[in-house]
Amino acid sequence: MFKKIPHTYVIIFMIIVLAAVLTWLIPGGQYEREIVISEGVEREIIVSDSFQYTDNDPQTWQIFSAFFDGFVNAANIIAFILMIGGAFWIMNESKAIDAGIYSFLNFSKKTEKYRMVRAIGSDNIIIVLIMLMFSLFGAVFGMSEETIAFIIIFVPLAIKMGYDSITGVAMCFVGAGLGFAGAILNPFTIGIAQGLSQIPLFSGIEYRLFCWVVINIIGISYVLWYAAKIRRNPKGSIVYDDDAYWRAKNENTETSISEKSGVAGWVVYGFILAVLISASVLYPVTTLTVGNSSVTFSVLPIIAALFAFSGIFSLLKNIQYFILTILGFTILFLIIGVMGYGWYVKEIATLFLFMGLASGAAMNYHANKITTLFITGAADILSAALVVGLAAGIIVILEDGNIIDTLLYSISNSMSEMGRIGSVGMMYIFQTILNTVIPSGSGKAALTMPMMSQFSDLIGVSRQATVMAFQFGDGFTNMIIPTSGVLIGVLGVAKIPYEKWVKWITPLMIILLITGFLLLIPTVTMDLSGF
Repeated sequence: MFKKIPHTYVIIFMIIVLAAVLTWLIPGGQYEREIVISEGVEREIIVSDSFQYTDNDPQTWQIFSAFFDGFVNAANIIAFILMIGGAFWIMNESKAIDAGIYSFLNFSKKTEKYRMVRAIGSDNIIIVLIMLMFSLFGAVFGMSEETIAFIIIFVPLAIKMGYDSITGVAMCFVGAGLGFAGAILNPFTIGIAQGLSQIPLFSGIEYRLFCWVVINIIGISYVLWYAAKIRRNPKGSIVYDDDAYWRAKNENTETSISEKSGVAGWVVYGFILAVLISASVLYPVTTLTVGNSSVTFSVLPIIAALFAFSGIFSLLKNIQYFILTILGFTILFLIIGVMGYGWYVKEIATLFLFMGLASGAAMNYHANKITTLFITGAADILSAALVVGLAAGIIVILEDGNIIDTLLYSISNSMSEMGRIGSVGMMYIFQTILNTVIPSGSGKAALTMPMMSQFSDLIGVSRQATVMAFQFGDGFTNMIIPTSGVLIGVLGVAKIPYEKWVKWITPLMIILLITGFLLLIPTVTMDLSGF
């Protein structure tokens, strides 16, 4: 018996061993699959009534090779984490983020002179606004992997505000997770699921918007309650000892923010402006897509003009404000890239790498120093990258053991004898359980929705209700399952042990899972628009 909770690596390896044991106990099975076009993208879907039992492939020594295979399969997330870590380490050397946090907190304290702000609490307002912003990102364009990059900003902010790293992670990661689960226009989940279910894209938005509000009220209230408790007694945090790393980094937060801009800063400003002008010429108009709506206007020329003025203003103030300006425009371009040009982790990682290099150049660091800082940052975050590869090994074992389709078939069959509420509840449970072995929302939609939508026709449940069951089942558990590369990456960057995160989020997860089921009941008992 363990005298203390095992290390995150040990827990994940134990799950890999359990998955390998299941490959000995569960028979193999396979569905036939076909290619269809959904949302203009080819998707591989299951052919209904095509399941056949096959030989399973019991896994033995593969529990050790799963780490290698998982590393290969999760290479994009791993590379993303390493590039983000290196880029932000360069920026952190400038103390620009520390200066920005210090200035932001000073500003928030000044707002407490207003009676309403003082009554609510400026910190509470900050937490709510940040979580709502990320929740909207999650609900509209499926922000998930991108949150890893923001951990390095919000964890130090939370520590400086008197909270802990869990509060910092909750601001962005949980915020985005709440939005992802209560998706309003997420093309990667709702769009694909509705397209494959052959119902109008983003129909039923009225009820989903109501669900999004309910989910956010619950999630944000939980975070505010926890934050208030930690604010009263910081040492009561389960990650207080782990946060020693962040407190040490914050010791010099009140650093000088008056370092004047040198020639290097102006050269970087000119280079970035030239790049933006060139991009504006090449792409004079951009179509930003939000769900099934889109708007086309001159985004890049407007951004170039904004940078031209804000860059000069910040450079005249000091170099650290200029670096914060670079960070701000990096985030703007992240949003534009995702919504306008379909960017994913490769493009986003490249964007942040450029941000780091530009920050180092603006500080007049020589090439060797920038390289050393990047390597140091990547090394500091390496443990997060390694654990992502290890967690991906769980999926490798189940896939190589040829039992995922068997699990899919067995659980779907168990729903055939239930009533409408029971059936939609079982669909929800099915999607929730399946999310632990197929954490990809789009991949799970492609695998399950063709079968689930047709099954719903047989039992008198609307296809829209089936999509909602998929949406909730896919969304909530992303914030707790160890097979989620994003969650493991976020915790690795924040230096929060997985077992401590599970202890913190389990009460919220139970509440959200119950709420999800209650929100599904009206989809089969009431006459809702789009259902």
